[in-house]
Amino acid sequence: SAAGIAGSLEYATDLFDRATIERMVGHFRQLLEGIAADPECRIGVLPLLTAPERQQLLVEWNDTAVDYPRDQCIHRLFEQQVERTPEAVAVVFGEAQLSYRELNARANQLAHHLRTLGVGPEVLVGICLERSLELVIGLLGILKAGGAYVPLDPSYPTPRLAFMLEDTQAPVLLTQERLLGQLPPHAGRTLCLDRDWPTVAVQPVTHPSATATATNLAYVIYTSGSTGTPKGVMVTHANVARLFSATQPWFNFGARDTWTCFHSAAFDFSVWEIWGALLHGGKLIVVPYLVSRDPGAFHALLRRERVTVLNQTPSAFRQLMAADARANAGSDLVLRLVIFGGEALEIQSLRPWFARHGDA
Repeated sequence: SAAGIAGSLEYATDLFDRATIERMVGHFRQLLEGIAADPECRIGVLPLLTAPERQQLLVEWNDTAVDYPRDQCIHRLFEQQVERTPEAVAVVFGEAQLSYRELNARANQLAHHLRTLGVGPEVLVGICLERSLELVIGLLGILKAGGAYVPLDPSYPTPRLAFMLEDTQAPVLLTQERLLGQLPPHAGRTLCLDRDWPTVAVQPVTHPSATATATNLAYVIYTSGSTGTPKGVMVTHANVARLFSATQPWFNFGARDTWTCFHSAAFDFSVWEIWGALLHGGKLIVVPYLVSRDPGAFHALLRRERVTVLNQTPSAFRQLMAADARANAGSDLVLRLVIFGGEALEIQSLRPWFARHGDA
């Protein structure tokens, strides 16, 4: 009719809020107007977004330009933090801890030793270590030597480890003596950070001379291979620097933050956890493997260590929410940020958490 089409929409308020329904009505209106304007148009090209939504999606959300340290390597950014807060606690594992100064010194010694083994820019170094202080020393030492790390999870099946070592042709592998029996044969040289540390410890604690640049590789992390052969994803120092520069206005990471290294170093979420803490002066709590698999024990760790920044997949967080409900000790948590990644997040699943802790 000349007056147009009128209609109403009924919806379940426990599933949708008013803003969501109004947005859906706007999409439906756009669709009807597109059909009326061109009845012969193929349905796949009919308009759905409103003009403000198109502006937001195509212009505003794509305005991602950010100024970041394009010429800085990860380890150099870390060294700048060491100069600012040398005595602050950098990393904790159980009862042991290292200050920024101590972590920097040990990583420097390792870097000098790795240089004698031929490690430099674009040289891949495998690192297969259990969660420990040595894991963080190893990652940082590889970068300081100018190389790029390839994390190998000790829990991986031997054939997968063999594939990754063969695929990368890493000339050096950092590990621990107790893991030697489960590592596959490989052509590279093996350095045990526990057994061989006396050899490393004779090296100077000063910074190695700079060799890598921001455009050089920082690490190679392999995909799961769930849809085919695992593939190594190559990431440069500049990629990581931009990640934190772009997100710092959102999160305001700082020296008063305490982070957990909850994820395996072979999972890319660990990049966010480890360097998010150490490039901003925060404290990194390395979570023991068994604690990471026990939501109740992990919840207790969050309370005991007064963790402020938590990174989780939605599935892991659902288990943590259940532990939180059982503990009934929400007031003991001091989290200021929970950052999700790795999987799609159903926002409705967070309602029990919001009910206990709010959304502030």
